[in-house]
Amino acid sequence: MADLPNCPKCNSEYTYEDGNLLICPECAYEWVAGSETEESEEQKVFKDANGNTLQDGDTVTVIKDLKVKGSSLVVKKGTKVKSIRLVDGDHDIDCKIDGIGAMQLKTEFVKKL
Repeated sequence: MADLPNCPKCNSEYTYEDGNLLICPECAYEWVAGSETEESEEQKVFKDANGNTLQDGDTVTVIKDLKVKGSSLVVKKGTKVKSIRLVDGDHDIDCKIDGIGAMQLKTEFVKKL
């Protein structure tokens, strides 16, 4: 039997060939042989509410009032947030907001300036 690579998704060793595809029977992931490195190099693209691409260090504006969880504070519509930092996770933006402090925001509630 040929040496086949482990599944790039679940790292299963039980992969098999089907034509030019490799298939994992455990997670049902399919990929073209030799394309594992291409998928790991893909970067997530962060977009604001208007579809503009966001980058680390950008300045954004909040587009609607947002309640701060566990507090009575509210981030008001139009609040300017400087020097954002993009992260993976449920909330895409780490930032500091004057008067509130460190926050995490979702990209769908901001627009790029």
